[in-house]
Amino acid sequence: MKKKAAVIGAGIGGLASACILAKEGWDVKVFDNNRKAGGRCNIMEAQGFVYDMGPSWYLMPDIFEKFFALLNERVDDHLELVKLSPSYRVFFKGGRQVDFYSDLARDAQTADSLEPGAGQRLREYLKMAAYQYNIAMGKFVWRNYDSPLDFFNWRMLSQGVKLSVFSRMQDYVGRFFKSPQMQKVAQYTLVFLGSSPYNTPAFYNIMSHVDLDMGVFYPQGGLYKIVEALEKIAARSGAQFHYNSDVSRILTYGSLADGIELAAGDKVPADVVISNADIYHTETDLIKEQRLRSYSRRYWRTRVVAPSGLVLYLGVKDKIPSLAHHNLLFSADWGKNFSDIFDEPRWPRDPSFYVCCPSKTDPAVAPRGKENLFVFVPIPAGLEYGPGELSAYTDRILHMMEKEMNIPSLRSRLQVKHHFCVKDFVSRYHSFRGSALGLAHTLGQTAMFRPANRSRKIRNLFYAGGNTLPGIGVPMCLISADLACRRILSGTYRSMAQP
Repeated sequence: MKKKAAVIGAGIGGLASACILAKEGWDVKVFDNNRKAGGRCNIMEAQGFVYDMGPSWYLMPDIFEKFFALLNERVDDHLELVKLSPSYRVFFKGGRQVDFYSDLARDAQTADSLEPGAGQRLREYLKMAAYQYNIAMGKFVWRNYDSPLDFFNWRMLSQGVKLSVFSRMQDYVGRFFKSPQMQKVAQYTLVFLGSSPYNTPAFYNIMSHVDLDMGVFYPQGGLYKIVEALEKIAARSGAQFHYNSDVSRILTYGSLADGIELAAGDKVPADVVISNADIYHTETDLIKEQRLRSYSRRYWRTRVVAPSGLVLYLGVKDKIPSLAHHNLLFSADWGKNFSDIFDEPRWPRDPSFYVCCPSKTDPAVAPRGKENLFVFVPIPAGLEYGPGELSAYTDRILHMMEKEMNIPSLRSRLQVKHHFCVKDFVSRYHSFRGSALGLAHTLGQTAMFRPANRSRKIRNLFYAGGNTLPGIGVPMCLISADLACRRILSGTYRSMAQP
């Protein structure tokens, strides 16, 4: 008889877990409270515009290739990838803009234009980042950290020193670059990890290798194509998907989970439960008995939560020449921007933000002659606001885009304008404090210090997704499923970490 797995949440981690277990012959049922798969990697359509609602960067192609190979699949059979050129465009307040191409010779020249001598230092920085990436992928990322000794041993600590795990990103970057402009270029990826350079381990400089060495790609049709591919692969192996199916509790017998209960009252038996839902939601809402929760409310009060976001989905009536596919606007006062998000929570007074214009690459995401814009403005998690504040801040962001990104009369050219903010992350994804990403990647929330992917109290309850190991991002969520399934399948499973 097939073993049964109930997967809560059809985000990337849940889909990937379903793919692996179904391929291994398990009876897999996936439940999600939304009407389709994807979790935060979802899609919205309006007036002929098609929006990726969450992730929009296709990075770390090596991880995707490994995961698809694990399933005996090829990325190219599911995704039509385009390498972006430029990889992204940077706008500095005051009018200057530069492009980065993931081409070291060109990018070194750009660095020299921002800071004399920075081109050679960029070469050195990226050489170190590549070296650290290989260490991280070999030693740190594919580990379950079952014991403190998995981290606190001489070999791991020595590798940690090589990775600059115990240095802050701000200090580390400052060894290479002195100008605020180059420091921002080296640090901006932390926004996608939900962190600040002032409290994040320098280990995460590996992200500079990811985008400036490995390149930035885009799957035609948007990142939702990844979701569609995983759902198709899982279904082909027999996994069943149940949407509009809100899970109300994890059923337990002693210290074992024996299934789940839906809000409609149906009970689904299972030998294993994998939660791809927000861990805080799982622990505090789905596990009803306090004695079976791995983490106390005090634990959650002391967590550093990644920012939420004001997300705008805009449809523009005509083309915008000033934008590339990926665009970043950097604030003048970098430190104050992060302080407004993490230290003194408020609407950032001088925000940095990201604008994606996928219609530059993909004609299918916007009507002919029009532009599709996705805008992500990091704001504090848990921020309280009324409709008037939200409207006023939205207008402020649009004004900044007009002025700083050379998009004249943007507000009068909008055909579509939707927003998604803190309260929406809570209602749609049960997100802890309305975070857009989950738990930030501070040193105290990295590796063994991140919530484990196995419940401490319920032996057959496992976790996948961005809040557990190894962390935030679509590639990391794929790895999280691999790590969880490694625990479930034990010695019978060949991990994607194996050659």
